[in-house]
This record gives sequence, C-alpha cells and structure tokens, in this order.
Amino acid sequence: MIAVLETHDAVRLHFLKTVLEEADLHPFVFGATPYPGALPSLLMVPEGEVDMARRLIDEVEKSAPPDPE
Repeated sequence: MIAVLETHDAVRLHFLKTVLEEADLHPFVFGATPYPGALPSLLMVPEGEVDMARRLIDEVEKSAPPDPE
C-alpha cells in the first residue's frame, strides 16, 4: 500500500476515498482517529493503482470550485 494523500480534513479524505472506490480502486484510510483532524490520516492504495488514484484525485480537485474565504 502506498499513500496518495495525507490530510487533516476528514471530509476531503472520505470524499476522495469514495471517488476511488467508484473507479473500482481499492483505497484504505490509515490513521483515522476518533478525533477527526487531530492527526493526519493517509489515503492509501495498492502499488499498482497509484498512478490512476493520483490522476483521479487531481481531476476531482481541479474541477472543484474554490473554497469561499
């Protein structure tokens, strides 16, 4: 398993996990705690799925509207 994302954002993490699952990849969340955001979690995939997972994450995040600040 190789990490394709490290984040404190539990919503982003689980959204991207769902995106990867819908693409028939096999993501795994490592480091989830009962206190979301306290420690970073890793989104991991099998070695053979790394390139596809990174491409999907890039596509999804580029197409998302910017955060209103």
